Amino acid sequence: MVLTSVARKPRQMAASRCVSDKLTMLLRPALTVLLLLAVWPAVASAQVEAKLHSAVDALNARSFVEKLQAAEQLAELDDPRVEAVLQALLEGRLFYRRDDKRVVRAERKDRGYILTDVLSDTPLGEVARRSVRKISVNNSLRRQLRGLIAGRQINHADPEIREQAVYAIVDAADVQMLPLLNRRAEVEQHADVVAALSLAKVVFDLEGEDASGLTDAIARSRDFLHPAVRVRLNKIQSSDQLPHTVRSAASDALLVLAERESRYQMLETLFFGLSLGSILVLAAIGLAITFGVMGVINMAHGELMMLGAYTTYVVQLWLPDALEYSLLIALPVAFFVSASVGIAIERSVVQFLYGRPLETLLATFGVSLILQQAVRSVFSPLNRSVSSPEWMSGSLEITQGLAITYNRLYIFIFAMLVFAALWMILKRTRLGLEVRAVTQNRHMAQAMGVRSARVDMLTFGLGSGVAGIAGVALSQLTNVGPNLGQSYIVDSFMVVVFGGVGNLWGTLIAGLSLGVVNKFLEPVAGAVMAKVLVLVFIILFIQRRPQGLFPQKGRAAES
Repeated sequence: MVLTSVARKPRQMAASRCVSDKLTMLLRPALTVLLLLAVWPAVASAQVEAKLHSAVDALNARSFVEKLQAAEQLAELDDPRVEAVLQALLEGRLFYRRDDKRVVRAERKDRGYILTDVLSDTPLGEVARRSVRKISVNNSLRRQLRGLIAGRQINHADPEIREQAVYAIVDAADVQMLPLLNRRAEVEQHADVVAALSLAKVVFDLEGEDASGLTDAIARSRDFLHPAVRVRLNKIQSSDQLPHTVRSAASDALLVLAERESRYQMLETLFFGLSLGSILVLAAIGLAITFGVMGVINMAHGELMMLGAYTTYVVQLWLPDALEYSLLIALPVAFFVSASVGIAIERSVVQFLYGRPLETLLATFGVSLILQQAVRSVFSPLNRSVSSPEWMSGSLEITQGLAITYNRLYIFIFAMLVFAALWMILKRTRLGLEVRAVTQNRHMAQAMGVRSARVDMLTFGLGSGVAGIAGVALSQLTNVGPNLGQSYIVDSFMVVVFGGVGNLWGTLIAGLSLGVVNKFLEPVAGAVMAKVLVLVFIILFIQRRPQGLFPQKGRAAES
């Protein structure tokens, strides 16, 4: 029995070793796979990092072709830092150190540069100018860089960025990006991006050599006013290697695009004219009220607009964190400031000169000089810049080739709202009733118990306050300076006289029509001659119709 048990033990040990060997053979591949899976990300990351550093170092090449090759190698890497490197190269912020040829990002400071590692953003200290040298780029490389950056942004979550990326690829004219555009077109759903992709498809199809394909692309090109389309159509039209039918189709497409562009330019000119007219209406509507009610030639009206513009500047200075709402805050403040100054002018100067318009002209001209000098003493003679909120920046694209700027659109809407508010005040309030009574017959209104002195004061304050909010609008179109009002006072009087003294509808129609006529004359006669021609027209018109387009009834008509 003892011998039998001793004999069994070696057999059992051999069997157990056999089982363990089999388990080891079975588990070894799995362990190897697990080990590779654990190590592979680090290995792959190290390879990407090595390629990234190699491509960045290659940007410091003398040949622009080699720089482009290095940029293309960078663009192929899946690393979030690539876009920042390409953008820095595009903006001219990539340098290399002369001592070790290391590529760095540099920011100018005084007489030197502050260096930063281009990949890790690690500060590398400040060096003298001679210690670094800029990595130069030419126009062709810039165009290619924009295309490479766009190729990485075309799948961005923001549709606006995707749209900009497509247009950048079109400008770069890189045919290698066409497969990327086609893949994006298969899944894209946003309307603006789809339109941009359609444009890109047409642009690249116009680069083909097949006659039937070119004919189809030319037919589709008539829907796009992008410069890249016309460049390629001109190239096809002047090519001697293409059939006559293809060149003729390109010529016809260019004519269609030219006609459409001409119509859009006319619409844009009309809008610019209405925009200029709305500014003239804002500048003149307050003057029309004071001139119509009191017969006062207020030469300080422009300076009251200037005070409104400076009020906007001060509001932004006091509320730097509320830029998006600063204009809305500045409107009532500017109205109050200009109205208060206007009431002070009326009480201290104008009330003693009623019935003597020439003397009011001289007196208010002196007041305008005083206001200008006061502003120079407080704010200095230098112009001040008023920032525009983000919602007033950019333009509204109605269709391709036709866009209107937001700031002028909002100013036009604002002018119409001011006109509507003043019309409601004059037609639906007691003050408006008294103003109309004094305007038509001052003595009869006084006999009926209307306090004409109070009406004069409030009317002058209302007109001055409207001038102040007109200054808020002007601050979005031009720099704010002491001479701001002088640029609009003559135009304001022309609008008032042309439309009819004291008539709001006349002021509105006169301001808009003069703005449109001026903008249509500028391309033909020039800016200065256009103003001269408008002035001559008004002089001749007043000779035939001294009371303007819409003459006032009552006292205004008799005087």
